[in-house]
Amino acid sequence: MNINVAESAGFCFGVNRAVNMVYSLINDNKKVCTFGPIIHNMEMVRELEEKGCVAVDSVEDVPQDATLVIRSHGVPLEIMNEINRSGIACEDATCPFVKKIHNIVNQESGEGRTVFVAGNKNHPEVQGIVSHCSGEIYTFNNNDELLEIANNILLEKNRPISVVAQTTFDTKEWKKCLKTVKKVYTNSKIFDTICNATSVRQNEAQQIAEKSDLMIVIGDRHSSNTGKLFDICKRKCDKTFLIETAQELDMNVLRNADSIGVTAGASTPARIIKEVLDKMSEETKSSVTNENEESFEALLEESLKNLNTNERVKGTVVSIDPTAVYVDVGRKQTGFIPADELSNDPTVNPEDVVKVGDELELLIMKTNDQEGTIMLSKRRVDAQKGWEELEEKAESKEVLTGKVTAVVKGGLSLVYNNVRIFVPASQATVSRNDSLEDLVGKEVQFRLIEVSQRGRRRQAVASIRSVLMDEINKKRDEFWQNVEIGKEYTGVVRSIENYGAFVDLGGVSGMIHISELSWQRVKHPSEVVKVGDEVKVYIKDINEETHKISLGYKDPDANPWEILKRDFPVDTVVKAKIVGITDFGAFANIIPGVDGLIHISQIANKRIDKPSDILKVGEEVEAKITAIDFEKKRVSLSMRALLPQEEAKKEDKEEVVASVEPEETKAEEAPAEETTAE
Repeated sequence: MNINVAESAGFCFGVNRAVNMVYSLINDNKKVCTFGPIIHNMEMVRELEEKGCVAVDSVEDVPQDATLVIRSHGVPLEIMNEINRSGIACEDATCPFVKKIHNIVNQESGEGRTVFVAGNKNHPEVQGIVSHCSGEIYTFNNNDELLEIANNILLEKNRPISVVAQTTFDTKEWKKCLKTVKKVYTNSKIFDTICNATSVRQNEAQQIAEKSDLMIVIGDRHSSNTGKLFDICKRKCDKTFLIETAQELDMNVLRNADSIGVTAGASTPARIIKEVLDKMSEETKSSVTNENEESFEALLEESLKNLNTNERVKGTVVSIDPTAVYVDVGRKQTGFIPADELSNDPTVNPEDVVKVGDELELLIMKTNDQEGTIMLSKRRVDAQKGWEELEEKAESKEVLTGKVTAVVKGGLSLVYNNVRIFVPASQATVSRNDSLEDLVGKEVQFRLIEVSQRGRRRQAVASIRSVLMDEINKKRDEFWQNVEIGKEYTGVVRSIENYGAFVDLGGVSGMIHISELSWQRVKHPSEVVKVGDEVKVYIKDINEETHKISLGYKDPDANPWEILKRDFPVDTVVKAKIVGITDFGAFANIIPGVDGLIHISQIANKRIDKPSDILKVGEEVEAKITAIDFEKKRVSLSMRALLPQEEAKKEDKEEVVASVEPEETKAEEAPAEETTAE
């Protein structure tokens, strides 16, 4: 008789985390209780009860001196709020994958989308998920229930929906449901939230069941994931049995099978799995083998073999999830690399670092023979190799490229070849005013300025600024070699003063005087440009001695006098707005940047005492352009020319040319028969 034991059998990450949290509190001599059973395995619950940990069903049942642990399934939002209000000491062991679903449904429902949850509506995990949804939500346990919802409840086929799944949902049923969703709802967002460890466990169970005469599934009958395993195995192997402990094992049934498969739910302790395998070995005296046909005794010895901490091993990646990478290190223990031991970059996505099938060199951090796990580190092995390379590059002063990972006390932390390097704030940017936070997550070039090791302490210090200054000096030299008056550049506004804006031309700064910013008068440069704006400028003047550069910015095509010459020749009738009144006439705006003078004699077809008797500021009038002096920038206007003509004195018919000048100057000028205005 051959027995094939699933590699993935036993505690998943979330369950292991929750149980260890409880044991840690108990070992600290704290009084502990859990909200509901910590996991769906009564053997483990009884074991914890013997150690003083009891399960409660409500917040009121929690003793004041106890620490309440939230189970891995999580709890409904209203209960969590009640716990927070009560002030009870609480440790949250909700599986991170479950919390991720909470966040998804909260955001999606908050955006007005209808949420579909694939899962058992009576399961604590699903109840917790539903509680985080603020809008319309529906649950379904299989494709038939989904079709019923689609046909009878949600008749609006194009309504926006978002779909999530219970972490332990049947992967095969999930695929069926996705086909239905995509067919019925074109406006859907699908989140595949089935735990990766669940997928691995279910796929492995199916493969073993396909080639077994008899299948044993070990786990609590109240466990959702164990029930799913049983259903999957039953579809492939008729003789599938679910047992909770070794005492339920029927040896008479086993003796008639040539090939037996064994798997276990995610909440099944390693101790119970071992007891079942021990009983099978003792009573059948058969060789229990895995796919490599090793004897059970050899497997057991190998699985319990202690690996020395700090020993390097080779491992192959078998699965990846957001919090850990699971590897096969050639032993029965489950090898895992926590996310923070995968890379020195805390922001990295595990799937961007390794792929399933990759062979890695790893350092053993800690072994847990009771749970059959080995904690490993990739980043420490990589860091050692990276440090050796770093020492070689320290002398060359070559420019290297690394990624900034965080702002730390006194500067930045960046990673190069899996080695953390410190960059002092003074060496991080060209200017002390530049933000360090803007560099986080970016690839930067740097130069090593110190690499040292004292005992086990290593320190690498680098400068980003030195590389930036090299680039600036290079650009500055190139600029002065090629600069000439009239040449156009694209620059960035770096600072603004009352008198103008300073523009970075690439290592060299120039100034646009306020008078050069616009053809119209502006009170402050900020009316035209802002810091950070990209602007096109041209060299207006250069001081060779001081290296000061004056820049032009006004667009020649927008010159109002050129527009006037093109579109408003003499004798053109225009609508002009009165912008100023003097004793000798009124100033009217023709187009932005150009004002003309309507002399007092050209306002009406009769004599008037003063212009204000006829006109007021802000009034729009029709007038004819009677004369333009482009050299002196003066325009004469006449309203009288558009009115019925009467006998008038000869002096009243003479043209008037006016100069548009500051109002203070105009007031000082005495009105004359021929007056000018800009």
